[in-house]
Amino acid sequence: MKRNVLIVGAGGVAHVAAHKFAQNNDIFGNIYIASRSPKHCEDILASVKNKNSYKDPKNTITAKQIDAKDVKATVKLIKENDISIVVNLASAFVNMSVLEACIETGAAYIDTAIHEEPDKVCEDPPWYGNYEWKRKDRCKEKGVTAILGAGFDPGVVNAYCALALKHYFDKIDTIDIMDVNAGSHGKYFATNFDPEINFREFVKVWTWIDRKWVCLPTHTEKLVYSFPVVGKQPVYLTGHDELHSLSKNIDANSIRFWMGFSDHYINCFTVLKNIGLLSEKPVKTAEGLEVVPLKAVKACLPDPKTLAPNYTGKTCIGCLVKGKKGEKEKELFIYNVCDHKECYNEVESQAISYTAGVPPVAAAILIAKGQWDVKTMVNVEELDPDPFIELLNGMGLPTEVKKISSYKLKKLNTKTS
Repeated sequence: MKRNVLIVGAGGVAHVAAHKFAQNNDIFGNIYIASRSPKHCEDILASVKNKNSYKDPKNTITAKQIDAKDVKATVKLIKENDISIVVNLASAFVNMSVLEACIETGAAYIDTAIHEEPDKVCEDPPWYGNYEWKRKDRCKEKGVTAILGAGFDPGVVNAYCALALKHYFDKIDTIDIMDVNAGSHGKYFATNFDPEINFREFVKVWTWIDRKWVCLPTHTEKLVYSFPVVGKQPVYLTGHDELHSLSKNIDANSIRFWMGFSDHYINCFTVLKNIGLLSEKPVKTAEGLEVVPLKAVKACLPDPKTLAPNYTGKTCIGCLVKGKKGEKEKELFIYNVCDHKECYNEVESQAISYTAGVPPVAAAILIAKGQWDVKTMVNVEELDPDPFIELLNGMGLPTEVKKISSYKLKKLNTKTS
């Protein structure tokens, strides 16, 4: 029996996922997309229709309205439509509400980012231990499959780490996850995904070095790396979701995350941060209005979805893995390159949303086929990477593996703050 699917959310990533579910709708039963805004859902479905994405034109996606923070309402929607796979692509603030609804109904759960509380930023590591993993026993008891962080990073990069260990290394020493966007959107300043979530990531840097958590100031560790296709790009050490599960599940001495930022981005970010406009704490105006500075900044910036038509260039995201195979030292870069224009031509999206929106659909396919229907809570690196990578190769995110001969990343100060 084919399984019914619910996509929660109607942002840029959900837009891509809807297209990819439509392209693979012969695998599933009924497919629904739900958010607080029916119009946003209908806009996505208009795009799906406009690009002729439906593999089976009779099995179209249906829009629903839901407040994902309302667990009872989400449970009702799941039960009424016999939904057995929920793909949560809404704000990270609703993760635990959607997960609770899945635990109550028995539906499989997939998300692409770690849960966050609006009034807390960069909590102590490991981040998954603060919310998600506390519900792991309940998922196992109820036989609920919950796949955490199944976007690209986290997600595909986690699978790259598992792939490296399964096929290329006997022992891993270091993993450096690299994410660079060598593209241009034509705006003075914009973020490539939700500005509120984007800025909250960079308050401080939690990283895994020499088998311990190290906290460093933001944007203080920089290197220039020569990437395949996109060439030399500056990247900065940052904290990120996947470090918090990989440090537990992959036996490596150091696991770090590097993200590309232009000098212009760094300058804008620094000014906004230094004058307090990236604070998540409410302030009062002279008129007595209470506002959250970060939310005000978000309201002033372009919606990331609107960047897609004018985006040019490419992204490159991958894992630089060092270790041993037998007695020989080995170093590989496992990566994907994605083109903004090609993404827009296919699904009317930019590459950042595309790389995040395709993988959860691949995960849903593997759950539907039983290969990843594990009846417990897992992070992606705990699953067999082979069918996932194989699916992504045919869904627009091909994986490449490059042997590295002698590139050395600098050793960082490991003193904790």
